[in-house]
Amino acid sequence: MAKGMFEVTCPCCQAALKVDPQTRAVISHKAFEKPRAVEDLAAAVAKLKGEEGRREEVFRKQVEAERMHGQVLQKKFDELFKQAKENPDAAPPVRDIDLE
Repeated sequence: MAKGMFEVTCPCCQAALKVDPQTRAVISHKAFEKPRAVEDLAAAVAKLKGEEGRREEVFRKQVEAERMHGQVLQKKFDELFKQAKENPDAAPPVRDIDLE
């Protein structure tokens, strides 16, 4: 570095600037080197393929759960209907809206 020059880091782009104090001018500029987002392209592709399989598995499980949801509701209804027929004099359960 030349006599009297000082180095400053740009707050916006993180570049290294060499400034001459006498002329108050930027003498040299070195751009900030960003680290590579992906070091190994093959590893990144493999990771994306793994995520595709995971998404497919989650989707398949959700479809199965939705298909079973109707059957679960039907069984709950049948059980409650059976209880209502067995004991028709029982008072209906208190709902939250009835308490207001």
